[in-house]
Amino acid sequence: MTATAEVDSAPFEVARRIADAVLFEGYVLYPYRASAAKNRLRWQFGVLVPPAFEDVGGEHSWQRTELLLEPKAGARLTVELRFLHAVRRTVQELRPDGSTPTVAALELPDRVLVPWDEGVEERVRLSFPVSELLGEGVTVPFNRPAATETELVSADGRPVGRLSRRRERLEGALRLAAVDLPGPYPLLRLTAEVLNTSAWEPAAGSADREAALPRSLVAAHLLLGLDSGSFLSMTDPPQWAAGAVAECRNLRTWPVLAGADGRADVVLSSPIILEDHPAIAPESPGGFYDATEIDEILALRTAALTDEEKREARGTDERAGAVIDLADSLPPEVMDRLHGAVRALRDVTGDGAGPDTPWWDPGGDRSVDPGTDRVLIDGQHVGAGSRVVLRPGRRRTDAQDLFLQGHTALVEAVLHDVDGTVHLAVTVEGDPGADLWREQGRFLYFQPDEVAPAPEVAP
Repeated sequence: MTATAEVDSAPFEVARRIADAVLFEGYVLYPYRASAAKNRLRWQFGVLVPPAFEDVGGEHSWQRTELLLEPKAGARLTVELRFLHAVRRTVQELRPDGSTPTVAALELPDRVLVPWDEGVEERVRLSFPVSELLGEGVTVPFNRPAATETELVSADGRPVGRLSRRRERLEGALRLAAVDLPGPYPLLRLTAEVLNTSAWEPAAGSADREAALPRSLVAAHLLLGLDSGSFLSMTDPPQWAAGAVAECRNLRTWPVLAGADGRADVVLSSPIILEDHPAIAPESPGGFYDATEIDEILALRTAALTDEEKREARGTDERAGAVIDLADSLPPEVMDRLHGAVRALRDVTGDGAGPDTPWWDPGGDRSVDPGTDRVLIDGQHVGAGSRVVLRPGRRRTDAQDLFLQGHTALVEAVLHDVDGTVHLAVTVEGDPGADLWREQGRFLYFQPDEVAPAPEVAP
């Protein structure tokens, strides 16, 4: 029942690039050294622990994806489970007497080798006719056997030590089942469950996560593809399917449409919540493997590490070494490209602005005018030139604003931010610097519920 036909490889490859970013999210954090405190507690996303560790460790051994699909007759579903297998690496020194004791570090000219858990990518790939998944569905077990490997380490042409890598046995299962749903169009709900079924048990009363991790599925996620038909968006479904989408139960994972915009034949179900059709930023020069990474900052700070820090990073992990090399080799034009990319511009030419009007020009949107707009406060229209009494609240202000409680102020402008919130720009009456602030366009800002119309001054 293994795959003999696959979905179009192009959108699957696009989805796999996003999945790679998810798989290695937070794999190694800046400053990319094993000795850094934040690199001592690892593997935070999509960790499926052995069942016996659930109660003592507070983590889960399974995840569930539920989504809707509209398969065509004879459609085939391809599923690819991807995860990291934590491989424990120890460092041994080769001494003149032939002994190889385990050491905390091994100094080499270009790197410092230290103990570390390497993440080895694992894949389980299956393919079934959709019709075979109806009813009870299928359950496919898989395993990865235990193994130990050694790698000789040389310096200046002579052996000086070795790396020992221990991989623990890991067992799991993938369950797939589909159910016909009533509605105006043929529709199926697909349930895909990933389970860690490893028989390993922790020592009595032990909550040693370090011992459980080599038997865990780390950053587990699914790629699903249809060779004929389409998936429905879980965030923007057609109206007729909204109720069925609301009944889907996704636990510790979230499915989104992947591939290019307009495609609906590939889904990425990830432990990190994404939007439909996620994409790698075109400015990104490569992976930095750092959770919530900001390429420009990471590249600059990594390039600024000392030579000794870079040696340790190169000895920590091959991917960390690749980040060091990447940061050291970025040309200025790539760094410039990382700085200040804007993706949220909107076309304002339909609002009466000319094609040469800058997007930040207040005149680009004729629907608002800070000088003439008014806002209704306590039954009175307040705008530029109105006098108000300041009543700053405690929920969104600072101590300095509280000193202005009860002072009167002159409204200079009514402003609308991008979220539609109204702000009043004011100058405080009696402030000797008010004219200067007005000239420079520097004001204090309050929301309508933080002011009240000032009483009329008797003539």
